[in-house]
Amino acid sequence: MKIIITLLAVAFLIIFASAFTSTAKIKFSKKLSKYCKTLPPEFNKISDERKKYILEMGDYVIQKRVAKQKCNLLFICTSNSRRSHMAQIWAYTASLYYGIDSIETFSGGTEAYKVNINAINAMRRAGITASSNRIGDNPIWTIGIGKNAGQLLIYSKKYANAQNPKSNFGAFMVCSEADKSCPTIEGADIRIGLSFEDPKYYDDTPSQNQKYDERCYQIAAEMFFMFDYVKQKLILKTESKK
Repeated sequence: MKIIITLLAVAFLIIFASAFTSTAKIKFSKKLSKYCKTLPPEFNKISDERKKYILEMGDYVIQKRVAKQKCNLLFICTSNSRRSHMAQIWAYTASLYYGIDSIETFSGGTEAYKVNINAINAMRRAGITASSNRIGDNPIWTIGIGKNAGQLLIYSKKYANAQNPKSNFGAFMVCSEADKSCPTIEGADIRIGLSFEDPKYYDDTPSQNQKYDERCYQIAAEMFFMFDYVKQKLILKTESKK
């Protein structure tokens, strides 16, 4: 019975996981709004080296939106359990925050395990809501960002999973291991290596929550930096046509 329920849940996931929605009437919770407002002041702490790669992907997003095309972003790590999900969720949140529509975000790994509860809890502390179907060893999580924002349904999977795009997408390699082991990503228009330190090394230590919160905050700030850049550039392009 559990297998049947899981298959039905995955089928639902494949259809609705993108949370592709309009940004017109999005309303974040007070907690998440407060968290998001703290991110822009962190932009000047991002190194020039990292900004170079983030802006390269930002230019890809701009290219797609100027052409009035949907923009798919795929975040890849090893086990698809922590950083790639954080990046997927924060990139989508940033697109809504800055009013950039037609953005869909995805994640995957070079292998599949399960979404790590410590990563989920870090997102919750930031104001993201998360609930699980609690089925099997690799449960599906429902991620909420705000009113009228749709939902992201996530679970651990390989990056070539059927749910993820096969062409016309930008690939972000968010860990050094995946960056080294996957020099090319089939179907990707662009591939960017932007590694984040893995918080798993602090699991079950006194620093666990602190380190997960730090990584969550860094990823959020860098995704917001990218979409802030996209927003500014799109405004300039619009004004230049007047």
